[in-house]
Amino acid sequence: MLYEDFGVRELFLLRHAKSSWDDPALSDFERPLNSRGKEDAPLMGEHIERLGIKPDLVLSSPAKRAKKTAKIVAHKLGYSEERIEWLDRIYEASVQTLLYTVCQLPKEAKRVMIVGHNPALTMLANILGDVAIDNIPTAGIVGIAFDSSDWHEACRMQGHTILFDYPKKVKGLS
Repeated sequence: MLYEDFGVRELFLLRHAKSSWDDPALSDFERPLNSRGKEDAPLMGEHIERLGIKPDLVLSSPAKRAKKTAKIVAHKLGYSEERIEWLDRIYEASVQTLLYTVCQLPKEAKRVMIVGHNPALTMLANILGDVAIDNIPTAGIVGIAFDSSDWHEACRMQGHTILFDYPKKVKGLS
């Protein structure tokens, strides 16, 4: 891979697909994807695959809607579901927690995808990227590239926002 020679790190922030509020008895953690979410997650997985994004590491919130989104997208990317790391700290994470998570990423992982929740994902995209983003929509993805050979350094610099896509935009491209 060309980027490996230059020490580039790429971070992809994927917000979970649209969730259902149909059952008020369910806890927030247990909310599943709704019908739109079940359409948008595979759509975005296929789009990400067409862009040639192959993560070395996928980290996800274990909340039901994030977990399902991560599994669907990973499948579309040929990334084994068994390799997804489910991190409790991503659910209801503060932006500081997510930033700490990025700082601790293993050096050998050059492309990392984090599947999680707003508002922290949007805040992280704005801290680390160079494009102001009001809101990452459900099933939206932001990609940020860093000219760094390790994550401990990358998480302390502003990267270059290389991608901001979401279902409505992707459907408009079709």
